[in-house]
Amino acid sequence: MDITNIVRTALQEMIVPELNSIKKENAEIKASLGLINKRLDDVNSHLVDQSRRIDETNKRIDEVRTELIGRIDETNKRIDTIREELTKKIDTVREELAQEIRDVRIELRAEIAKTNSRIDRLYEVIVRRDEHHKLEQRVADLERDVSELKRRLVA
Repeated sequence: MDITNIVRTALQEMIVPELNSIKKENAEIKASLGLINKRLDDVNSHLVDQSRRIDETNKRIDEVRTELIGRIDETNKRIDTIREELTKKIDTVREELAQEIRDVRIELRAEIAKTNSRIDRLYEVIVRRDEHHKLEQRVADLERDVSELKRRLVA
């Protein structure tokens, strides 16, 4: 068994230091792996926190969006109500103005008719005066003619 002991001793001298080196490296790798896992856990925690913050921000954005949409809808309703009120008021004012214009036209036509009537009466008076003057002239001419006829008859 000497050979087996020699082979065993030789193998132990060659393999044992290598195994010890491998064990040492394995321990270092495990320590590094532990640190890496710890770092990954920290990164994951950070990512989870960031994800939670993003979710909260998105939720708040949705709340603000909903609130703004509600306010916009309310504002649009108020604008529509005001538009309807203004349209009614404008239509009322338009109708009132149209009626006032019609009334003024009627009054103006009545005044124009009165003025035309007065002008017609004035014209009649002027024509009568002119005719009166002509009648006076004709009467004077006739009286002259009659006087002349009388004078001829007497002579």
